[in-house]
Amino acid sequence: MRRQTAERRGRQGENIAAWFLRLKGWRILAKRVRTPAGEVDLVAKKRGLVAFVEVKTRTTQRALDLAIDERRLARVAAAAEILTPRYAPNGEDVRIDVILIARGMPPRHIENAWIG
Repeated sequence: MRRQTAERRGRQGENIAAWFLRLKGWRILAKRVRTPAGEVDLVAKKRGLVAFVEVKTRTTQRALDLAIDERRLARVAAAAEILTPRYAPNGEDVRIDVILIARGMPPRHIENAWIG
């Protein structure tokens, strides 16, 4: 039951993050893209830039501080490397972003979260 609640909260967070990005002028290309290296929550594009976005949803701001780490970002980066030919076939710039969502707080968008 607990896992189902977390799954539901995660999907809701991804939907909130997608709308947040749309409001900032991004176009959502894909959601929950799986690769052998890992999953990317959102793939978004704005002008000549493609962002592979990791979304973390927690009940408190304090819990969000521990939600993202280098290991998780490395998995997203490895998945993004596999997906880049599909979503940035014309040499668009690519980056890894993170969107953090906690109840009662506006989404926090960390641009270029992985520099590897």
